[in-house]
Amino acid sequence: MADVVNLENSGGDSAEVHLYGATVTSWKCNGQEMLFVSQQAVLNGTKAIRGGIPLIFPNFGPWDVGPQHGFARTSLWTVYQSPKEENGETSAVFVLEDNETTRNMWNNSFKLLYKVTVGNNLLNTTMTIENKGDKPFDFTTLFHTYFKVPDVTQTTVSGLEDLTYIDKVLGGRVCTESRKLVTVKSFTDRCAKSIA
Repeated sequence: MADVVNLENSGGDSAEVHLYGATVTSWKCNGQEMLFVSQQAVLNGTKAIRGGIPLIFPNFGPWDVGPQHGFARTSLWTVYQSPKEENGETSAVFVLEDNETTRNMWNNSFKLLYKVTVGNNLLNTTMTIENKGDKPFDFTTLFHTYFKVPDVTQTTVSGLEDLTYIDKVLGGRVCTESRKLVTVKSFTDRCAKSIA
């Protein structure tokens, strides 16, 4: 099993971060788990962890030069700042820098800093990307979060109205969301369509 960093705030809320992929695999509020991790998830550092909050960098989706969703979620990160409590919140910072393996796929010099903060009923994740080289580079990144919900058919998501997306269930058809509250009543696989 990969090394794990545990964070707990003064109110008892907690998070668990695997150094392999810097994947948050647990976030508990008032003792209740908020993240989903598959029972088939492999936690020994041999493949990306299926669930929690995998980090996507420098590419989202299939990638001609490396693994799908880039290498951040399958790289071993190090602790940059150990867990520290301040004002009722506990934070830790993790770092990933370019190395021979990353440069063989994507020849750029970078430094990623990933801060995870646990507070009362709060999980805050922030990634800072530094270009350490002398040439610009393009990338895509995201927190690929898997929330645990009691019944997905009773869950709604707001803020997506008028968003253009690619519906993978419909063979990649481009659609526009019209609902103010989006519900999930059947198998769904959609991603936002790039504006660029």
